[in-house]
Amino acid sequence: MRYNSPLDAIGNTPLVKINLPECSGTLYAKLEYFNPGGSVKDRSALFMIEHAERTGKLRPGGTLVDASSGNHGISVAMIGALKGYKVIITVSEKISKEKLETIKAYGAHVVMCPSTQFIEDSASYHSTALRIHKSIPNSFMPDQYFNIINADAHYSLLGPEIWRQTEGKITHFFAAAGTGGTISGVGRYLKEKNPHIKVIAMDSINSFKATSGNPKPYKVEGMGIDFISPVLNYDVIDEFINISDENAFNMLTILARNHALLAGPTSGAVCHGAYTFAQAYMKSDDIGVMIFGDSGRAYLTKQVVAPLPTYTEETLSKVILQNTI
Repeated sequence: MRYNSPLDAIGNTPLVKINLPECSGTLYAKLEYFNPGGSVKDRSALFMIEHAERTGKLRPGGTLVDASSGNHGISVAMIGALKGYKVIITVSEKISKEKLETIKAYGAHVVMCPSTQFIEDSASYHSTALRIHKSIPNSFMPDQYFNIINADAHYSLLGPEIWRQTEGKITHFFAAAGTGGTISGVGRYLKEKNPHIKVIAMDSINSFKATSGNPKPYKVEGMGIDFISPVLNYDVIDEFINISDENAFNMLTILARNHALLAGPTSGAVCHGAYTFAQAYMKSDDIGVMIFGDSGRAYLTKQVVAPLPTYTEETLSKVILQNTI
């Protein structure tokens, strides 16, 4: 297909069947890293920015400011480059090197903030973004964590796409919950089409919600319910599954080595949770769709996929002779 702009290429990402052993039903991965900015956040970032343009909250020559764990910042930076806006993204020290450098590659300015337990902390990347936004005239903050237009984007775009691709036969939907936009927007759309569809959200086992207000550090970026937000719609979610870093990362190695899918950590969490759920509850004719939000290429320096050694020709020969390759 031909497009006049990368923004026109957002969406219509592939749905790929994954054959997992001893798995009841059929599981499909929605490969959102095929979006031009490399993640599902392209959809919501563009939707929020264009809504702000239509409502006059963002005017020509303005500045886009927001907090991000990485992917949303990449999307905002990409969109800003195309639309001619200045862009400032605040990030925490958890961000992968690849995502940090990608944001800057699009021409955005990045402000590094310390990792904090609570988003309300004055030093948090969200609080910092709010201060910067208030200090710059003609700036707009999409505010993905608290802007309900975030969920509306996925209700309007991703939900109908999944319904169409499965010919309305989807029975289960699995996605990571971070801002809550994806799970809430898609979940609301699917429930309206068929209230019997099960919507299952993946949360970090160490998040604010999972620990009843006593969060602990965790490594998976882009997942974890760490604050109360109007974006997350509990009414459309049937179940939350808490996922450990270890289980998420172990699944990434399985996906890469056995299924040739190099996906990001939230995808590993979603796949682990969906696989466990499918084994226990899904029937043979059920169809589940998992959101694979971004690519594992954005995290390789964190070695989220079990690394293999690099060989010289001489050392490889020895390994082959030992039959350990």
